[in-house]
Amino acid sequence: MSTVVSQKVKKRMELLRQVRVIDPVQKIDRLADVSIAEGKIQAIADQITDYPAQTQIISGAGLVLGTGLVDLYSHSGEPGNEARETLLDLAQAAAAGGFTQVGILPDTVPSIDNAEILAALNQKSQSLIAKGLDISLPDLNFWGASYNSNNRQLNELGELKADVIGFTGNYSLGNLNILRQVLEYVQSWQKTVAIALNQNELTGSGVVREGKTSIRFGMSGNPGFSEAAIIAAVLEIVAEIPTNVHIMRVSTKRGVELIADAKARGIRVTASTTWMHLLWDSEAIASYEPNLRLEPPLGESADQAALIDGVKQGIIDAIAIDHQAYTYEEKTVPFALAPPGVIGLELALPLLWQRFVNTKEWSALELWQALSHGPGQCLQQSAKAIAPEQAAELVLFDPQTTWSVNRNNLKSPAANTPWYEQQIPGQVIKIWNGN
Repeated sequence: MSTVVSQKVKKRMELLRQVRVIDPVQKIDRLADVSIAEGKIQAIADQITDYPAQTQIISGAGLVLGTGLVDLYSHSGEPGNEARETLLDLAQAAAAGGFTQVGILPDTVPSIDNAEILAALNQKSQSLIAKGLDISLPDLNFWGASYNSNNRQLNELGELKADVIGFTGNYSLGNLNILRQVLEYVQSWQKTVAIALNQNELTGSGVVREGKTSIRFGMSGNPGFSEAAIIAAVLEIVAEIPTNVHIMRVSTKRGVELIADAKARGIRVTASTTWMHLLWDSEAIASYEPNLRLEPPLGESADQAALIDGVKQGIIDAIAIDHQAYTYEEKTVPFALAPPGVIGLELALPLLWQRFVNTKEWSALELWQALSHGPGQCLQQSAKAIAPEQAAELVLFDPQTTWSVNRNNLKSPAANTPWYEQQIPGQVIKIWNGN
């Protein structure tokens, strides 16, 4: 590629000078000039010298320009719990965190289990983009509920398939026959079936990982084998019914080992862990901080180390945010009574960068693979590179800027995060999402 590009586009353009370009699709990590106009990448080169007079010049010194981040799954307060967070709140939080796509789980009220509620949510999502806000918003993509948990019957999946990114549900040892039906039903549709396994007959009422943590802190434990047993069972089914399956919220060392073995045997499966399980282990629960109450619970240090290595090696394909907003009253309770989950869309990129890239445990490309290209592959999406004529689905990130996590700065109205009222380094400047 030429090191100098003559740029002839006449309409308003943004030109980023000497920005660090991180593209996991092409495995590029380099300094370059990048021009963007009319929702497309116009050019990328060592130097762009000819451009329209009205071009907005942005100094890229110290900044990172990466492919837009993709969150596989998060929870929406709307419909049903708008006091926690609306769809607009969630979309703005995601944009502030660098996400150009967010997957919304079907555990809304009512659930996303029929064509009417799905159509209403899609219409609401499109109306947010059409509001004419001064920032780009991410695409909100919806998961369909695969079955009715009350009567254990499949939902009308055929009515949902055209407008969902896939189907998801929680599966236990007692309802694996429903999973088999779902896999057989959707096999020809090229849709992902995302499987939540964090609650089953073996978890009991545990709120922390069973073992030294539960003993030390005097709380009921959830054994690690509760996850391993169900993952093993699911993988045996998937081996016989090769539907595109994604295992959500892997949290144990044994879970990573089982998935690695399945992939080595050619089983069609992808997997994700959450960003919180990469940053914390069960020792942190000594604080009894209710914002560390997660489902599945934080693992031991060996679990955390296996997850970190699993992401680096590609055994764990994606880091999910699993963003869950709660009101102050809901979360400000004793640890064991706190509902599981934290907000994270605005926090994950800067904190993961600080923990793994700044320490050189991961390369910037490895982090971006797990937050951008990897999640897209789990959804069977076409790769989106940083290249001329490609849609501009991009994030501009400043790893150095420090900001305070508080109500003045968070786009989400929720405050359920262990970093609340703290300063953290790293802030997203803007996203482009095809506009």
